[in-house]
Amino acid sequence: MPTERGKSAGLPGATSTFIASATSFSTHHYPTVPFYTFYSMFGFQRVADLIWSAADQRARGFLMGATSGRTTLNGEGLQHQDGHSLLMAHTNPAVRAWDPAFAYELATIIRHGIDEMYGQDMDVIHYVAIYNENYPMPPKPEGVDQGIIRGMYLLRGAPKGDGPIVRLIGSGPIMVQVLDAVEKLEAYGVRAEIYSATSYGEMRREGLACDRYNRLHPTEEAKKPWVEQLLGKATVPVIAVSDNIAAVPDMIRQWVGGHFTVLGTDGFGRSDTREALRRFFEIDGAAVALAARAGSGAAQAGDGRARGRGRHR
Repeated sequence: MPTERGKSAGLPGATSTFIASATSFSTHHYPTVPFYTFYSMFGFQRVADLIWSAADQRARGFLMGATSGRTTLNGEGLQHQDGHSLLMAHTNPAVRAWDPAFAYELATIIRHGIDEMYGQDMDVIHYVAIYNENYPMPPKPEGVDQGIIRGMYLLRGAPKGDGPIVRLIGSGPIMVQVLDAVEKLEAYGVRAEIYSATSYGEMRREGLACDRYNRLHPTEEAKKPWVEQLLGKATVPVIAVSDNIAAVPDMIRQWVGGHFTVLGTDGFGRSDTREALRRFFEIDGAAVALAARAGSGAAQAGDGRARGRGRHR
């Protein structure tokens, strides 16, 4: 695919080039796999109608939403700091939206996307949030491929012990804040299971499909969505944290058992350091640990009501 430079990035010119490449398999019988990388805020925020048109033309390819995250792209204020494109992407039926935390997740998603497009002959667009923060990339654990492409997997189980258990869900670079929260919780004797959520949108789609099937087939064995298999029977608190608005993790709420708390970055972006922004939006390690302890206290008190948490400033 040709490289578009300058102010065309993320706007009609470059998106039209993506559409031409993404539809060449059907218009010219010449399949290509375009990767269009752009400022994530300049994607669905500005050219959602063109992406809808791409889907209408059976486009196949990858939209790479770079410099994503309300706090990860620090210092650029409300103009560029994106915390809602994953939610907007989910409104397009042809788009799979992903928020990988680690390099092996990204590789698995891309392999899965190419297989869908040309192995299974599906007309799909994969939107992948990618970031500009450096942090260690661990080796790929065994047996996680299915969880990655279905939207979530257990990254690490709770350590042995007698302390209370919480479930922490992270995605993108905010996974680092989850790992920081785990260390803080251990100081109080709280044990944490760690889950990596690669796509809340895909889990929601499967959940709704299972609910519909069960509604229409009441005499047959009920189908259970992936997210419910992982979290549905939980009586322990579940805390999901994201560099996106709270509505993104909240898409799976109805299939999560136990006390469910969501931490997100609702509101306009602000210019500051990553540390200050994450403290302001209450998605840093300390905020995650506080939410976990509060949820644990509510669960022990017998409060099973689901609660969400988001901020708007």
